[in-house]
Amino acid sequence: MIQTPVAVSSQSNPQDALTGVDRTNKSAVRQAAEEFEAVFLNEMLQSMFTGMENGGTWGSGEGAEAWQGLLINEYARSISESGGIGLADSVERELLALQEASA
Repeated sequence: MIQTPVAVSSQSNPQDALTGVDRTNKSAVRQAAEEFEAVFLNEMLQSMFTGMENGGTWGSGEGAEAWQGLLINEYARSISESGGIGLADSVERELLALQEASA
């Protein structure tokens, strides 16, 4: 079975993460919850690294800013995929509860 990728924006409403997703597919709900957690972690990590001096991990060349954004995005995805901070579990429960209430 081929799953449709879930596109998640940085919206604050977790239910918006399921726009266009087959709502009966629990793995899609879990994937949307993990994507939401990754977006949250990305925002948190971006602000954590704001103001750091150039050099070190990021380098100091012209592409340093782009490299920093890409690396932070991968950090957020990696954290989320390896268990995260528990946000995906809560979001998944809420999304499933909202689906059951609307059915």
